Amino acid sequence: MTFHLVDDTIDMSEASMGKLPAGVKIYFEENKGSDGNNIKIPVPVKTRVMLSGDMLIDASPAFDGQTNEPVVNFRFNTAGAQKFADITRENIGKRFAIVLDDKVVTAPVIRSSIIGGSGQISGSFTTESANDLAVLLRSGALPVPLKVIEERSVGPSLGMDSIEAGKKASLLGIALVIIFMLVNYGLFGIFANIGLLFNLVFILGALSLMQATLTLPGIAGMVLTLGMSVDANVIIYERIREELRNGKSPFAAIEHALRAARATIIDANITTLIASVLLYYFGTGTVKGFAVTLAVGILASMFTATILTRLMIATWLKKTRPKVVPI
Repeated sequence: MTFHLVDDTIDMSEASMGKLPAGVKIYFEENKGSDGNNIKIPVPVKTRVMLSGDMLIDASPAFDGQTNEPVVNFRFNTAGAQKFADITRENIGKRFAIVLDDKVVTAPVIRSSIIGGSGQISGSFTTESANDLAVLLRSGALPVPLKVIEERSVGPSLGMDSIEAGKKASLLGIALVIIFMLVNYGLFGIFANIGLLFNLVFILGALSLMQATLTLPGIAGMVLTLGMSVDANVIIYERIREELRNGKSPFAAIEHALRAARATIIDANITTLIASVLLYYFGTGTVKGFAVTLAVGILASMFTATILTRLMIATWLKKTRPKVVPI
């Protein structure tokens, strides 16, 4: 970014035919026309650089204290402030162009001598256009040019493919978990799968209540949670098998297993919940989405494992009073 004086003595009709004096070059300034479309306005700029962009310290949008109109405040460093004071003192009434990447960002008229290095650009700004100009000035003040190393555009079809792949993976993962529990634990596997479906409903309900957007990492967090939710059932069922091998009756084995497994389930889930809280606190964007679904899923799985599954097993025991546990 560089700062130049504008030569308003140039005849633009002659300039359009390439008749320009030495030391003057035509740059274009983009402005919005009355129809809302961008129009390019030719500006005859003197090629001599009056100030360089690295002398600009800051630029920020603000409001004029008298007219309350949007303006842009800017500030130069010490060397730039001295040069800017000399330029404005000697060129009152002339335009001062700010050129960035061979385009005129703006070309305000110097109204008075500006000392101290701080000035104000006013005009027909909106709040948005003032902010855009401030951003351009700050970015142009960087000491290195911006070079695009790589640019990629992801279309909506590719994003949809990713979502569809996530859905298929989710359904396949849930189906495999359901089959595993049925094969390994029989009737008790059915109890676990009912709890798994309730867990899924709780997660979707909580996300809807929070009006959360389900992203691909969010779907991954949901699948992970559903897989982890049956871990609690596995702990309970393996403990029941162990108690039965020790010779306890079905009632005693189930009661002791449910009571003993509860502490382990709560401890295991709390550690995962702490991890999800840290992910949400320190993460950004999609990482937060993953953390939210993981935390909601953990809370739901704790409920289904310690209360819902226990209720189903207790109801089955009360109605059937089995002599052998089919696990």
